[in-house]
Amino acid sequence: MEKYCITIARQFGSLGRSIAHELSEILNIEYYDRAIVEETSKKMNLPISTISEQEEKSIKSNFFNLLFPLGIDSIEKQDKIFNIQQQIILDLADKQSCIIVGRCADYILRDQKNCLNVFIYAPVEARFHNCVNTLGMKPEEAKKMIHDMDIAREQYWKRYANYSPGDFTHKHLMLDSSVLGVTKTAQLLADIVKKRFNQI
Repeated sequence: MEKYCITIARQFGSLGRSIAHELSEILNIEYYDRAIVEETSKKMNLPISTISEQEEKSIKSNFFNLLFPLGIDSIEKQDKIFNIQQQIILDLADKQSCIIVGRCADYILRDQKNCLNVFIYAPVEARFHNCVNTLGMKPEEAKKMIHDMDIAREQYWKRYANYSPGDFTHKHLMLDSSVLGVTKTAQLLADIVKKRFNQI
């Protein structure tokens, strides 16, 4: 059976990570998100908090307008983190069938034969509801995070992939998670994956 890879980019609050987790259980394959950060911290011999902080700085900044006081050292560190994570993602996809969440995985795996690129989105109202009622955020915090993370992910993808995370020309599927909810969206995706990669 040939291995395959699913990449999932998502809007903040669309519950794309939860969908990825349920999809991995249905398909019985691994999904990688925070594990990539953990592996990066080992390779760089840095605490996980440092990797997360540098990732956050990277996605909240663009190459020409970095937030003070990052400076050249931080640009280099952010790029090094991306390069290490890129190799981790390539290695994971080469080893076994898997799901990879975020981190420009669709771009990194652009030359892979059996790769399905998915974008999970939802209306702002639905994402706000998810943030407050599912993720337990306060309303003002939810509004700010939705706004900030939309900008952050857009800048991150444009910096490293040179296109937006929701650019349909680089995706095979784009799904509004508010239509079916987490479980049914994962089930729908699983059916598509099985048909696409002849797993039925």
